[in-house]
Amino acid sequence: MSQNIAAAEEWKFQVNPWIAMIPIMLSIFMFALDETISNVALPHMAGSFSVSQHESTWIITSYLVASGVIIPTVDFFCKLIGRKQYFLLSIVIFTVASILCGISTSMPMMLVSRILQGIGGGGIMPIAQAIIFEIFPKDKLPAAMSVFGLGVVLAPIMGPAVGGWITETYSWPWIYFINIPFGLITFYLSVKYIEEPPYSRKQSGVKMDFSGFTFMALWLLSLQIVLEKGNDNDWFGSPWITKLFIFSMICLVIFVCIQIYKNKSKTGLINLSILKNHNFLIGTMGQVVLMGVMMASSSILPSMLQSLMGYSAFMSGVSMVPRGAGCLIASVLSGVLVIKLGVRPVVVIGLVILAAGSLMFGEINTSIALANIAIPNFTFGLGMLLTMVPLSNISCATLPNKDQTNAAGLQNLVKNVGAAIGTSIATTMISRFSQIHQMTMVKFLNDNNNVYVERLNALASSFMANNAEYNTAFHMAQGQIYNMLKQQATLWGYVETFRYFALAVALILPFVFFLYEDKKTVKN
Repeated sequence: MSQNIAAAEEWKFQVNPWIAMIPIMLSIFMFALDETISNVALPHMAGSFSVSQHESTWIITSYLVASGVIIPTVDFFCKLIGRKQYFLLSIVIFTVASILCGISTSMPMMLVSRILQGIGGGGIMPIAQAIIFEIFPKDKLPAAMSVFGLGVVLAPIMGPAVGGWITETYSWPWIYFINIPFGLITFYLSVKYIEEPPYSRKQSGVKMDFSGFTFMALWLLSLQIVLEKGNDNDWFGSPWITKLFIFSMICLVIFVCIQIYKNKSKTGLINLSILKNHNFLIGTMGQVVLMGVMMASSSILPSMLQSLMGYSAFMSGVSMVPRGAGCLIASVLSGVLVIKLGVRPVVVIGLVILAAGSLMFGEINTSIALANIAIPNFTFGLGMLLTMVPLSNISCATLPNKDQTNAAGLQNLVKNVGAAIGTSIATTMISRFSQIHQMTMVKFLNDNNNVYVERLNALASSFMANNAEYNTAFHMAQGQIYNMLKQQATLWGYVETFRYFALAVALILPFVFFLYEDKKTVKN
């Protein structure tokens, strides 16, 4: 045992870490891009498979659930077959599954392919994050994490634009076929440049925590169904949603109890004792909120542009490009600012900028041009990456290398859950706020409101000028005004939701000051 520890302490990465970053970033970009690249292509896929638009959302959900379930098992599989071997296997599974997605001819085949793709992709992110923390010296880690954060944040942002362009220019299968050359290149470079430290090699006597895995899978699957179907079924006003949520929470409690019990013998799926680390706990919870805000905003903004302003799938995706530009600039600034100011000041600056970007979205209206979306989007992207990268860095900086894979797995699991919950909450808020504003505004559509009466008469007159009868013209005018009211109420639903994003971000601020930052801390 002592020899293994000594070997781990003496081990040094032989290859230039920036060269090893090439396959790592390619794998991260592939995995993160496929989280959102299907979003704008769903109507096309729904038509190909003869399913409804609502049913087609399972193409996205199946991928997220599969990757979420596999993430906590990463540490086990790394011990079972070796971390590098498992990383290579994940790339192969992801690439093969991408081919199967592209050639799918039915909805069941597509769902199985997406689940397989999620299983492959789920192993990529935690391993990549763990490797980065190992191969870079502490003084170079902020810059490396800036590049890592850029891939994690930029890929989901660019997904709708890339997916929209490919779908409209070629056809939807190509959004999956583009993974083939990247997968082959990533596999080759990973074999050549990624090394295996002694503590991450294949271990003997490794046992799978089947009971923990079962209850974790049941928890995540049932929770995802609740989040997907809850808003359409009036949440806890629906008996089956309520029962399924209770079942999900019971599975979560059982899963946690199993892990606590098995952590004593170190046979659990996840080592929850890592949550005792002060920085890891605070940093992870902050990233959960940020991931919820990021994924929710990336989902509802294109939806708003398409439903309220008539944007095409491609143009709504293009609207996210300024956010990517903000992320790109932040990736450069982050490393420089952390060295000069420290982690906590940079996180605070990032949170303030992110909240400001959310509030800017809270001032939009249906008359704005695409250019007016650019500034809030740029600000949002700038603040998001300035916050995410240093927070991710400080959350794991005080952990020993041997715990990095387990920490990355747990962190990515709860971040996935945060993204799902954030998106669902945002969708519900838009629906509820829209209803509230519609009920408030409809009261003004009466004969005592001179503005309404004048507008109604003007519209009726214009319809009558086009040979419509009086009664018909009157009802057409009423219908048009009511449609305008619904559009305005829906806009207010989006506007208020963006404002609540700013509030969610502000809630993280006090906890930042409890993060422990010691520049002398050395990983062991």
